[in-house]
Amino acid sequence: MSKTNINNIIDETESRAILIGLITPENSESECERSLDELERLADTAGISSCAKLVQSRMSPDAATYIGKGKIEEAKGVIAANDINIAIVDDELSPSQIRNLEDCFGELNIEVIDRTMLILEIFSMRAYSSEGKLQVEIALLRYTMPRLTGKGKEMSRLGGGAGGGAGARRGAGETKLEVERRNLKSRISSLENELKHLEVSREVMRARREKSGIPNIAIAGYTNSGKSTLLNYLTDSGIFAEDKLFATLDPTTRKLNTPSGTEILLTDTVGFIKKLPHHLIQAFKSTLNEINYSDIILLVADISDSEHEEQLEVAKSLLYDMGITDKPIIIAYNKIDRISTDIITDRENSVISSEDIVYISAATGEGIDSLLIKIEEVLSHQKSSVNFIFPLDEQSPINNLYKNSKVLDIEYRDDSVAVKAVVDNKTKGMYEKYLIGV
Repeated sequence: MSKTNINNIIDETESRAILIGLITPENSESECERSLDELERLADTAGISSCAKLVQSRMSPDAATYIGKGKIEEAKGVIAANDINIAIVDDELSPSQIRNLEDCFGELNIEVIDRTMLILEIFSMRAYSSEGKLQVEIALLRYTMPRLTGKGKEMSRLGGGAGGGAGARRGAGETKLEVERRNLKSRISSLENELKHLEVSREVMRARREKSGIPNIAIAGYTNSGKSTLLNYLTDSGIFAEDKLFATLDPTTRKLNTPSGTEILLTDTVGFIKKLPHHLIQAFKSTLNEINYSDIILLVADISDSEHEEQLEVAKSLLYDMGITDKPIIIAYNKIDRISTDIITDRENSVISSEDIVYISAATGEGIDSLLIKIEEVLSHQKSSVNFIFPLDEQSPINNLYKNSKVLDIEYRDDSVAVKAVVDNKTKGMYEKYLIGV
């Protein structure tokens, strides 16, 4: 499978950008500034140097060019003075806005991309698994298709994925644009079929995990909050972790034994971000479902980031949008090694919350014991004492109960085995047909 690329706009030695944002009644000056700071970090992750920022205050974006004519002229001066070759807009632009802006910049030969395109490019750089690469390419193609003009420029952003060949020959009266769109639809359909086969494998793995009865905890949260670092610390898994946005995309599951001996599964998931493109949410549905299938969500937040509470709300909102509303959530405020201990003490003394909260450092291990205790505490709330009757020739469920539950009593009879055990809801559901007295 060829890897989709966005016109090779990402070149670590040559890419220099101007970042463009708007202050509107819905987006205050401080919000605009914070969003542009995050956009700069996204650009850095993609290997683009941010040389300038341009902000305009308007009631709403210009329908044709996002910013007004006066700001476009100001931008042209900044671009020329700083040898800039990319303009990145901190919103998702319409196809016509991209074309019009590029036309306005004219002889400067500026590539205009938006926040969505930048995030998609980062995802294309960071996806390593077959499933991840397919998901990213589908998202890229879906994003690009309505932005085709038939001039060939947009098509150059699509590596070999939408290629030519026999399938690119024009039918009677078919325009170049129609051919390009038909090829993209065909490519998307082909990729989605490939993805479905991989999703079947993922479902088989999920079913196997469900059958094992081992509790599964999804590590979720804002990008760069330290999720992969935490998984590495807990399981010594050696997952790639970097102090950049979207360092890892592919979900990874590892086993961990808690201090009491309970075996759990921890799954690292793709990070959230403000204005997360809808194309990505749809494309990554199968891997994001790892959160949906979990027993507990471990929501990680970078407490050293001044925007961590807002980022936490973004993560909660995205979970809600995914239909996840009834799962226990543990909030782990990470990177406490980067802040004063007085801040934590003040928060613990003043914050009144019904949420399960712990303070940790995935880098140093501080607070990890408290986290594991909290996990066991939340898991215990999901357990109940029940009675099973198993056929004498079915020992596998009994072995599993000894491994992942607390067996209180066992009685071997002539043709069956009676077991009393404290089990979680997942195990209870697995062996529902053997339950008695419920």
